[in-house]
Amino acid sequence: MARPALEVADILNRHGEAYLVRHRLSRGQLKVMGAIRACRTAALGGHVMRCGDCDHATIAYNSCRNRHCPRCQGAAAKDWLADRQADLLPVAYYHLVFTLPAPIAAIAFQNKAQVYGLLFRAAAETLTTIAGDPKHLGARIGFTSVLHTWGSAMTYHPHLHIIAPGGGLSPDGARWIACRPGFYLPVRVLSRLFRRLFLEGLAALHASGRLAFHGDLARLADGDAFAAMLAPLRRADWVVYAKRPFGGPDAVLAYLARYTHRVAIANSRLVAMDQHGVTFRWKDYRARSAGTVWRKTMTLTAHEFIRRFLLHVLPDGFHRIRHYGLLASSRRADTVARIRQIIAAQIPAAAPQEHDANGRAETDEPPDDHRPPCPCCGGRIILVERFAPGAAPRTIVAVRIDTS
Repeated sequence: MARPALEVADILNRHGEAYLVRHRLSRGQLKVMGAIRACRTAALGGHVMRCGDCDHATIAYNSCRNRHCPRCQGAAAKDWLADRQADLLPVAYYHLVFTLPAPIAAIAFQNKAQVYGLLFRAAAETLTTIAGDPKHLGARIGFTSVLHTWGSAMTYHPHLHIIAPGGGLSPDGARWIACRPGFYLPVRVLSRLFRRLFLEGLAALHASGRLAFHGDLARLADGDAFAAMLAPLRRADWVVYAKRPFGGPDAVLAYLARYTHRVAIANSRLVAMDQHGVTFRWKDYRARSAGTVWRKTMTLTAHEFIRRFLLHVLPDGFHRIRHYGLLASSRRADTVARIRQIIAAQIPAAAPQEHDANGRAETDEPPDDHRPPCPCCGGRIILVERFAPGAAPRTIVAVRIDTS
């Protein structure tokens, strides 16, 4: 795949040092900046591949594998999706979105681990509670939740995307209870329960001293001020909505490929970097709802672009993809197999992937059967050398540098 004309790494390489002089970053943000700037450069080492027939050679530098890096997420998504293929059920799938109101988002930015974790828990409890109610579905369900923290313009907008099979197991585990066609669960009921559970959880975090407040939010450390801020949110409508069901298992996988490993902005959306700043494509959803042009371009100063990109760095070790209920990782395989038997469906399992003896996590070198043929003669490409981070290859040949 050809490298995009402009990448986030190019912006960080040109303007990153000046940005660091003027702004104080967290350890996690510094780590992300360093990883993206070093990705697929000599700083991380690499390997030399050569054709056994015509001596055509290529240097390929190692990836940073940071989950915030736009370059690295394509390969990570493919590996993750290969595992998910075996989990698909022959039923309709639904997509729901749970969004935090703007006043809560401001608190979340200063308490990412605590509030993001609460967002996952409140949404999960909401779905399992309403689905388990005999007035609605009366079943035990499973679903996958994915955290996004950005809008199309890279503004801060924490929300969960949830993908769920359209139904669940009966309480005794003997029957599959399907949703009504085109309908998963009532979003108004979901919204109200989600609001209550989240605000109760947030109040508990505050009471236990597990929230921090800085700058303009410092006054919220006081219990009365915090309660006053929450009061109008208890009456406001919270955004929970369900999209139309997917067309089938292939559509589910295609959607997951776009969403599970997405970062704040893809390199493909970058248009230009010049004296005016950084220009990128974005979607104005408000304009779309008004029937006007909604695919637009936006130009930000380079420093504002970097600031917005770094808003979305996740806390170290925080899992932004989580499985619940019937799809919980500890028992997913056995449960999926049992559900397939119950609904009398046959879905071929994905073949297990083999890893080389050194482990793919340490190098980007593909196994022999996945290496592309020589672009010059179609011959077999072989590994001739690995070189360490910061070192140069010893192989003395005219090579093509592969940074795609």
